[in-house]
Amino acid sequence: MTQNPVQPIDLLIKARWIMPIEPANTVLEHHAVAIRQGKILAILPEHDAGQQFTAAQEIRLDKHLLLPGLVNLHCHAAMTLLRGIGDDTPLMTWLQEHIWPAEAKHISPEFVHDGTLLACAEMIRGGITCFNDMYFFPEAAAKAVIESGMRAVIGLALLDFPSSYATDADDYLAKGLAARDALRAQPLLHFALAPHAPYTVGDRSFERIATLTGELDLPVHLHLHETLSEIEQSLATYGVRPLERMHRLGIVSPNLIAVHAVHLNDHEIRLLAAEGASVAHCPSSNLKLGSGLAPIRDMLKQGLNIGIGTDGAASNNRLDLLAEARLAALLAKGASGDATTMNAFQALHAATLGGAKALGLADEIGSIVAGKSADLCAISFDDTSMAPCYAPESHAIYVAGRENVSHVWVSGKMLLENHTLTGMQKKDLEKIASIWQTIISPCENLA
Repeated sequence: MTQNPVQPIDLLIKARWIMPIEPANTVLEHHAVAIRQGKILAILPEHDAGQQFTAAQEIRLDKHLLLPGLVNLHCHAAMTLLRGIGDDTPLMTWLQEHIWPAEAKHISPEFVHDGTLLACAEMIRGGITCFNDMYFFPEAAAKAVIESGMRAVIGLALLDFPSSYATDADDYLAKGLAARDALRAQPLLHFALAPHAPYTVGDRSFERIATLTGELDLPVHLHLHETLSEIEQSLATYGVRPLERMHRLGIVSPNLIAVHAVHLNDHEIRLLAAEGASVAHCPSSNLKLGSGLAPIRDMLKQGLNIGIGTDGAASNNRLDLLAEARLAALLAKGASGDATTMNAFQALHAATLGGAKALGLADEIGSIVAGKSADLCAISFDDTSMAPCYAPESHAIYVAGRENVSHVWVSGKMLLENHTLTGMQKKDLEKIASIWQTIISPCENLA
């Protein structure tokens, strides 16, 4: 009997536990992931891996859980530079009296680049390998993402009022689409149409978004039903709730990512599920701004795809998806009175494959499956605060924090090794933060 030849590969990761997300509710023990040219080649028992592959590099994670890289489904990365401004105020007060004045004074390509770079460093250290961004100057954000080595979906922002980035809706779209054309060759960059919200974008602009998402097959990244006042304003202005208005304008489709989606009734949940849309659940931001609790149990019952987002550091104030996943699970149980709602497996699915599916990237990331990109993160259990461990999936949600993330890879390239960033220097990041704090600090008391 002829033996198959041993295959050369770039990297073999052997882990105490692997949670591939697909198939669901699965934890593999003493398995390995074989990686070649940035792709997952195989997932197999450690013993078999040693017989089938010879690796240029082998990494043993004897006290770790290996997961797909986390997917942050909603972020304003550059707003890391506004972390802590206007805290403890309602959403519209926060926006109108603190955030928008600060942005009007300081937004620039340099602001966006530096804020995004700081955000990328924070997210990598927390196991996030991909984020869905919504902000201005997409070229500057993309430059920072490329420098960091992360994967990102760059939002092409749209508002109906001017900013330092664009003068009107036509200008926003023209600049956004030009940026997409210029950056499309970047393998780790993807794009989304990002109209801000129903209360800042008019019908004509939404009609153009509906046409573009159909022609270009891009996600539509939209704040929707975040607050009760948003719904009241829509009823007063348009005679219908925001989601119904979006439905009439052709926005509700499998490409829609409804961000926050706190105030949904049963009909609206069924509509989103029937249309194949997704929700970006941002529990910390919803709590901090007093927006409310999203009806997660009802969404899950209807089969609505749910991903998890941090929102921006200005409204969270952490870009910590493990913390968001834990909070999402706990709030879902508390709000529903049902302790089985959003169990650990479901929360991890939302933090990985749920986000990937919403972004149209489920064939590429979100699970540890042969053929997908090797976007991975490892959680170290080598600490007494993590012991004992009976169910690693439970520990990942209810015990671990971002400080326990030890390794991160994007497309097979290691970005975090033993808790240390491989591509960015701490002193450089600290310098960036210090410079901008000096510039922005007078804006803290704008109100």
